[in-house]
Amino acid sequence: MKMTVDFEECLKDSPRFRAALEEVEGDVAELELKLDKLVKLCIAMIDTGKAFCVANKQFMNGIRDLAQYSSNDAVVETSLTKFSDSLQEMINFHTILFDQTQRSIKAQLQNFVKEDLRKFKDAKKQFEKVSEEKENALVKNAQVQRNKQHEVEEATNILTATRKCFRHIALDYVLQINVLQSKRRSEILKSMLSFMYAHLAFFHQGYDLFSELGPYMKDLGAQLDRLVVDAAKEKREMEQKHSTIQQKDFSSDDSKLEYNVDAANGIVMEGYLFKRASNAFKTWNRKKPDHIRRWFSIQNNQLVYQKKFKDNPTVVVEDLRLCTVKHCEDIERRFCFEVVSPTKSCMLQADSEKLRQAWIKAVQTSIATAYREKGDESEKLDKKSSPSTGSLDSGNESKDKLLKGESALQRVQCIPGNASCCDCGLADPRWASINLGITLCIECSGIHRSLGVHFSKVRSLTLDTWEPELLKLMCELGNDVMNRVYEADVEKMGIKKPQPGQRQEKEAYIRAKYVERKFVDKYSISSSPPEQEKKIASKSCEEKRLSISKLGPSEQVRASPQSSEAERQDSSVFLDSKHLNPGLQLYRASYEKNLPKMAEALARGADVNWANSEENKATPLIQAVLGGSLVTCEFLLQNGANVNQRDVQGRGPLHHATVLGHTGQVCLFLKRGANQHATDEEGKDPLSIAVEAANADIVTLLRLARMNEEMRESEGLYGQPGDETYQDIFRDFSQMASNNPEKLNRFQQDSQKF
Repeated sequence: MKMTVDFEECLKDSPRFRAALEEVEGDVAELELKLDKLVKLCIAMIDTGKAFCVANKQFMNGIRDLAQYSSNDAVVETSLTKFSDSLQEMINFHTILFDQTQRSIKAQLQNFVKEDLRKFKDAKKQFEKVSEEKENALVKNAQVQRNKQHEVEEATNILTATRKCFRHIALDYVLQINVLQSKRRSEILKSMLSFMYAHLAFFHQGYDLFSELGPYMKDLGAQLDRLVVDAAKEKREMEQKHSTIQQKDFSSDDSKLEYNVDAANGIVMEGYLFKRASNAFKTWNRKKPDHIRRWFSIQNNQLVYQKKFKDNPTVVVEDLRLCTVKHCEDIERRFCFEVVSPTKSCMLQADSEKLRQAWIKAVQTSIATAYREKGDESEKLDKKSSPSTGSLDSGNESKDKLLKGESALQRVQCIPGNASCCDCGLADPRWASINLGITLCIECSGIHRSLGVHFSKVRSLTLDTWEPELLKLMCELGNDVMNRVYEADVEKMGIKKPQPGQRQEKEAYIRAKYVERKFVDKYSISSSPPEQEKKIASKSCEEKRLSISKLGPSEQVRASPQSSEAERQDSSVFLDSKHLNPGLQLYRASYEKNLPKMAEALARGADVNWANSEENKATPLIQAVLGGSLVTCEFLLQNGANVNQRDVQGRGPLHHATVLGHTGQVCLFLKRGANQHATDEEGKDPLSIAVEAANADIVTLLRLARMNEEMRESEGLYGQPGDETYQDIFRDFSQMASNNPEKLNRFQQDSQKF
């Protein structure tokens, strides 16, 4: 460390020392002013930022209100809801940024000013005091007369003591100056570095959020372009219709005169009519004609009217079959007619003679039609009441649609423990870590993102689309299962989980839990009963024999000795579960399709690409293929498994899935970038193996993948990501492999017959 003020010069109390002190004191005074100004600016920035967040939240609430108002438009409601949720997350990220700014700039620098600069000022006061005392002692010593021996000795002693005190205080002051000059650099840089890291996390979270929202916005933009084109087309059509209607003759004010007994909406005729009051005076209200003018309609063999569209219709005649209709020429008003029922009569007035004739004919026709339909009505009721297989089938279909329409949030939160955040316990978590299989609140999800994707891959349960195999993976694990692994020793260590809102405690706890894995019980090994172990070992050997039987004759000869040796090793591996290392535990659990045990092995430090040297250097991913589980393969791939790592025979997971005819796994590996051109020791790639096994589904998939690869290469660096037909077919196979694997098995059996 370079000293600002030299200790040797301090002892001399030279002019250079005094000049250096003066320079340092002026520099510290200016530093204090700069730091005070920076802290005040930081406080103003934080207050302004919080006000911005409040205004932004109000704006976001306005968007949500607009989304609720647009509930009849699914596109607008869904889009505005997604955007408001994203804005809410950005507000949360802003709030976190301002909290970290307050801790890094305001708190740290204020503490530096209050503590370190205060110590400097105190040391300065002591130095100035002792310096003045030294000067007084020197002056007094100089003024003593030679012949006064007693005063000479006294002045000499005082000067000696004062010099000694001055040296101690001066050395302490110089030490305080040098320490302050060194510390201010680290304090300023530390606070600013923390401030910049807070911004880095903020923009990284925002980038991740809008990267996830990007595809949806792109699709919405394309849909918006179509809507603009359709709106322009509709505008031209409406302008043309408007022009056509304007050219019609409006000399007659009569409304539509025709009636339709077979109308689709059941309304035979409708329009405005005046109605005479049914009181004892039988009067027409001349002062307020709107009180007697109503919208009448003939529907369901009834005559009804209403004043406003939303009003419930008032029934004038219950059953038209019991009524008659006649002209009324004996009253002073024109265009009147009367509908008479056994209990009452209703006097009505149309706007013209044509309208009166139309209403009378409509009522008469409705009466005749009601009589004809009376006999048919009972037959229809009998048919509706009788049970049929069609109704049962439609019920099952609606149930299936309901199940398929269940959201990812509903499915995942049904798993035990998933209704609250895995790390802090906050209710209704809307985020998930797909490689850990847990649900998270928004604050914990931000912390998980900061760990990096090699520790946690975060997705939204409401904003993102979920593949079926990922949903199954989430349902296989869950918060309770993973906390039994990652929090096994929490109680023993006496550590309490953080509560919602404790941001700093959460960051430390989550890092210790998933990165350092402090709470994992590294010595516990979950093992299966001996009978189950023997059954698993036998199943493994049988699976491998099946794999060999599907190879060519030359391959069977080469693989048989190794396979028999592998069977013996399989038995020893699966039966000895007392002293497993994490890699071997992961290897075993991958075949057993036991995701909790696999998660435990990874937590204990297992290498996801661990190769078993005793079994042709097979990997856990290859074991998952042999076990036949698509979800197990997905779990390993999400946790960093190498899809192209091959065994001693040169076969990777894609080779083994092709040999065994696991179509779903083949589709998954191709989507994850498996090398379809890799050849084994026999020089065979997956396509040649599929052709030899006559597996039509896998042959189709592999050929489509090659065609898609060639299309991408021909389009160059900035070409499309692939053919849409290819993407659709792979999506269909993925859905079938996850939801209806028995269909793929049936297809394989049918293809082998041919």
